[in-house]
Amino acid sequence: MAIPGNFLSESTSSMDPSISGWTPKVNCTLLMGTGGRVGDGCLTMRSVAAGEMQCRTVASYPVIAGNDYEVFADASGATVPERIGIRWLTAANAEISISWSLTTAAASASWHRIAVTGTAPATAALAQVVFSSTPAAGAVSSFLENVYLGLPVRTTGNLLTHGAEGHEQASNWPYVAVTNCTIGRTSPAVQWPVNNYVGGAATATMTVTANGDANFRCTEQPGVTPGQEYMATAYLNPPTAGSTAWIELRFYDAAHAQVQATRANLAAPGTSWYRQAVSAVAPAGAAFASVAFGLTGATAGQVLRTDASAITLPPVLVAGSVVPYSDASFEAGIGNWTVVSGVATLSRTSPWALSIDGYYALAVTSATATTSVIRSGRYPIPAGASFRSGVTMTVTAGGWTLSRGLRWYDASNANLGLTADVAAAAPTPGWWRLSNDFTPPVGATQVAIEWSLTATAPASVMRLDPASVWPALPLGEVEPDDATGSVRVTLRELTAGEYLTLWRVTPDGRRTLVRGPAGLLDRVLLASTDVVVEDYEAPLGVPVYYYSETIADGAPTPTSRTSELVTITLADINEAWLKDPGNPQRNLRILVKTAPDWQRPIAQAEYRVRGRRNAVVLSDVRGGLEGTLAVWTRSDEEREALHWLLDSGNVLLWQAMPGMGVSDMYVNVGGADEGRVTPFAPEPWREWQLPLKQADMPTAIGVAGSAGRTWQDILTENATWADVLSQYGTWEDVMLNRPIGG
Repeated sequence: MAIPGNFLSESTSSMDPSISGWTPKVNCTLLMGTGGRVGDGCLTMRSVAAGEMQCRTVASYPVIAGNDYEVFADASGATVPERIGIRWLTAANAEISISWSLTTAAASASWHRIAVTGTAPATAALAQVVFSSTPAAGAVSSFLENVYLGLPVRTTGNLLTHGAEGHEQASNWPYVAVTNCTIGRTSPAVQWPVNNYVGGAATATMTVTANGDANFRCTEQPGVTPGQEYMATAYLNPPTAGSTAWIELRFYDAAHAQVQATRANLAAPGTSWYRQAVSAVAPAGAAFASVAFGLTGATAGQVLRTDASAITLPPVLVAGSVVPYSDASFEAGIGNWTVVSGVATLSRTSPWALSIDGYYALAVTSATATTSVIRSGRYPIPAGASFRSGVTMTVTAGGWTLSRGLRWYDASNANLGLTADVAAAAPTPGWWRLSNDFTPPVGATQVAIEWSLTATAPASVMRLDPASVWPALPLGEVEPDDATGSVRVTLRELTAGEYLTLWRVTPDGRRTLVRGPAGLLDRVLLASTDVVVEDYEAPLGVPVYYYSETIADGAPTPTSRTSELVTITLADINEAWLKDPGNPQRNLRILVKTAPDWQRPIAQAEYRVRGRRNAVVLSDVRGGLEGTLAVWTRSDEEREALHWLLDSGNVLLWQAMPGMGVSDMYVNVGGADEGRVTPFAPEPWREWQLPLKQADMPTAIGVAGSAGRTWQDILTENATWADVLSQYGTWEDVMLNRPIGG
């Protein structure tokens, strides 16, 4: 699979089917190797003699001076460690310098990540990827594949800069030792998942000075909003399985004084790399946030390593849920959950076993066959809605009978009572998503999840993960918008991690895949429980409905949903829509003067046979419709909008109301003529002649925009607005993250 944003071709990156994108630079020969990770092929760099050997990409790639660029790759070498670099070149291909990564801490035959981020020098116009190792003899091999060169790869929505996240850039490494330690950057040989592109190379390394607690912190303090929940995450590599390694999310006021710290200890089962998360709501007065790491009760000389640090908004487990992530997913502990009565105990499970979201779950244990009541914290709720409670559970020992409910409170925290279902046996085996709808009593402003659990055997254990309460809205809605010629399709309470396919169905039963942000929605991986799609290609004046299927990996059959019928109307049948399927912001409703007179060309070869009356004609298939559409624009704004629509040269969709003698048609527009309708200069009306050629529906393009791109990304990537202006040609390029030269 191609790495998103990679400047390198897929062949140069993966070494499949050849290594033709690479050439020796110093003291080596190159061979095609086998046993790669993203394909069988890999690059083998073999030394000619003792000493440093280097190879590089054949091609040079355009860069912008002053911008940061990243290279990474997976490397292997049982004899000698390696490094990777960015070779900066002038426009004349003269070498300026090389930004080198750290050398891998030790040689390793396992595939491991190497990476560096560098800033293009002032005179740089081009860049190449360079791979290097220094063997002590000839005929020593180092191996390379899965290579990337491009803009730094970020965790979506990360408030920290790339320098704080990836540890790959020595000039932008914002970490300081705080207590009883020294810190630095190292590059251990870590076998990272082949498609995880945000870490696995350089790491922050803390060495404990003396026995006792030790910690270090990030000096970056991005801005936050009081009342908003944030999540800090990182990969931690503890020194021993019993080490108490931790990550801490810290909040600061406007004067940068710390006002709150929330810590999550890693329950490490070993000494590998483990992802740990902690979340908290920014308190009143909070203006900034940061992240810190440490060891509790450490021993002198112990080493803690961290990588891929991020501060983001927590994932949305269920859209609209009032339960904060800290109480919903149990990554940092049991949150505000308590045992109201009975002998049951609550604890966070050991990680990486039997959980749904993240790496931990809530364990409920009853030593005796008795009844216990557990309850979450209290959460504010909006007025005027019914609510749905959903908790996923599994029985891991013994058995349970349970009654699920919600307890309500008013604004003064007075208890308004419990609404619960009838007690029933907990389903087994496996994980079960249990949900109920409840109507709050008058005056309710807060809610808590409350379960009454009766263990049917001693030492019964149940696990919960995650828990949510949200307004009980319809599972699906379709809303036509005549003003934009579109249908808004909303699908709720899906399962993140499953695959979605969405069709539009017309009265004749024909199904057409609906277009989403990355192309047609055909087995698209769901990153959220709610999906909102604006369908700009739905026909006008025709009732349609939407049919969706979702399926999990390995599931035998999909789950389906069918929407209501909806119809987009057009008040003036003399108007039509011209739409850019990939850029709906350019769509334009225009007034038609004359519909085309169609021609259907055909490629033919005519052969005149001597002595025969009739020629022999060889024909290809007849082409699609061709003709000229005459339209009017009625204002300067419409005229400019039509220019903008036509500027890209993209395939357009022409739509007219039924009965106008033309079906919806994808078209290529040739040279457009814009003429005045009168010699009167201030007259705003224009008459356009648009030559059309029928085209196939574009299938590869998505609706323009990035689901994960926010203004915060732009803020962290650019120090000033001048940097934004120098990096992007238009505001549309900013939105779509299309830098100049990228």
